[in-house]
Amino acid sequence: MLREFAVKWAHLPNGEVLAYREAGQGDKVVLLLHGNMSSSLHFDVLLEPLADVYKLYALDLRGFGDSSYFRPIKGLVDFAEDVAQFAELFGLTSYHVVGWSTGGGVALELAALCPQAVAKVVLINSVGVKGYPMYATDMLGQPILSERLKTREEVASDPVKVLPILSAYATHNRAFLRAVWNALIYNRVQPEPERYERYLTAMLQQQNLVDVDYALVVFNMTEEHNGVAAGSGRLRLVAAPVLVLHGRHDLVIPLAESEDTANLLGRQATLHVLEGAGHSPLTDDPVELLNVLRSYLD
Repeated sequence: MLREFAVKWAHLPNGEVLAYREAGQGDKVVLLLHGNMSSSLHFDVLLEPLADVYKLYALDLRGFGDSSYFRPIKGLVDFAEDVAQFAELFGLTSYHVVGWSTGGGVALELAALCPQAVAKVVLINSVGVKGYPMYATDMLGQPILSERLKTREEVASDPVKVLPILSAYATHNRAFLRAVWNALIYNRVQPEPERYERYLTAMLQQQNLVDVDYALVVFNMTEEHNGVAAGSGRLRLVAAPVLVLHGRHDLVIPLAESEDTANLLGRQATLHVLEGAGHSPLTDDPVELLNVLRSYLD
C-alpha cells in the first residue's frame, strides 16, 4: 500500500498558487524541486524514508501538477522566485534545496537569489548551467548539431521532443508517455505499477511544456554565451555548498554537464557519480541516493 501525501496549496503574493506535499517534523527543512514532465508526486520515494529526520516540502512548480499557471514563465529564475516567495510565506529562513533535472537549474537560481537562506544545494542529474540545447532535425528526425533552436517558435514546432508530447498531453495518451519514459528515464528500473500510474496522471497535468523547454534552451548562469543566450553570471552569486549527483548512464543529460557544473563551482562543489543509475536515481538506485543525501544534509 503506497503512502498518500495530501496536496496542499500556498497562495503566493505574486498571485500564483503553488501545490505542495509535506512530510516530517525534523528541524532541518528541505525543499524538493522536480524536473520537466513531472511533479512533486515523483518525490514520494524520498518523502517516505526521509520524513523521520527532516521537514520536507515537495513543490509543484508553476504550471505543473496541481499548481496554477496564471503568468507564463520566461526563465527558470521565475520558478526560483516562486519558491522564494513560498519559503518566505512559511517563515523559512534557512533550508536545503534538492533539485532533480530541470529542478536542479531552479535550485541554483534559488541559491543565487537567496544566498542567506539556502544552506546547501543538492543537484540530481541536473540540467547544465549553460542550459539544455535543442537542435533542428533532418528528414530522419536526427539532430543537426550545427543548427540550434533559438526562438520559442522554433522550440514550439520541434517535431521530435515537443509536438509529440503536446499531442500526448492533449489526447491523454498514457501509453505514449510511458514509452518515452521507459526509453529515456526509466530505461533501467521502472516504478512499481501503482506508483507509475500516479506519475503518469501527474505528467498529464503539465500546462507549460513549451515555455519550460524554451527556458531550458536559454538558461545560462555562466559568464559565457551558450550559443543561444548570453550568460547571466548568476552562478557566482551561489554561496551554498553544492552536491552534484549524476547517474553515469543518463540518456537525457550527459554526465559531462554535471562535471562542467562542478568544475565551474570549484571548491564549493562535490561531484558524486551514481554508477548504477540513469536519469532517475530515484528509481534506479534509491538506496545509494538516500545514503548520500543523508550524509550530505546531516
